Amino acid sequence: MLQKNYPDVGLLILRLTFGLSMLFAHGWPKLAGFTEKMAVFPDPIGLGSEVALALAVFAEVFCAALIVVGFKTKYFVVPLIITMLVAVFIIHGNDPFKKMEMGLLYLTAFTTLFFTGPGAFSMDRR
Repeated sequence: MLQKNYPDVGLLILRLTFGLSMLFAHGWPKLAGFTEKMAVFPDPIGLGSEVALALAVFAEVFCAALIVVGFKTKYFVVPLIITMLVAVFIIHGNDPFKKMEMGLLYLTAFTTLFFTGPGAFSMDRR
C-alpha cells in the first residue's frame, strides 16, 4: 500500500521544498522590503519597476504558498514558471551559469509540477 504512494510522497517533498524555499528565501524579503525595492527593482519586460515587483511578489509569495498546500497547482505554478523564465533568461541571460543555476533548478521543479500535478497529498486531491 505505502509503496504505491511513493510518487505522491516525492511530489509532496518537491512542493514543500521548492514552494517554501521560494516563499521564504525570495518572496518574503521582496514583500517585506516592497517600498524600498519598488523604485530600483529590475523592469525586464517594460511594465515599470513597481508592477514588476508586484508580479514577482504575487508569484513568489502567494503562488508559492498555494503550491505548498497543493491548491490549484497547475494554475498557480504558471506565474512561478514565468518568473523563473524571466529571471534566468532575461535578468541573468548574460551571466555565468553559476548565477543562473538556482533559477534553473526552480524552473525545473515548477515545470515538473505543471506536468505532474501536485500528487495525492494536496488540497487538489481532497
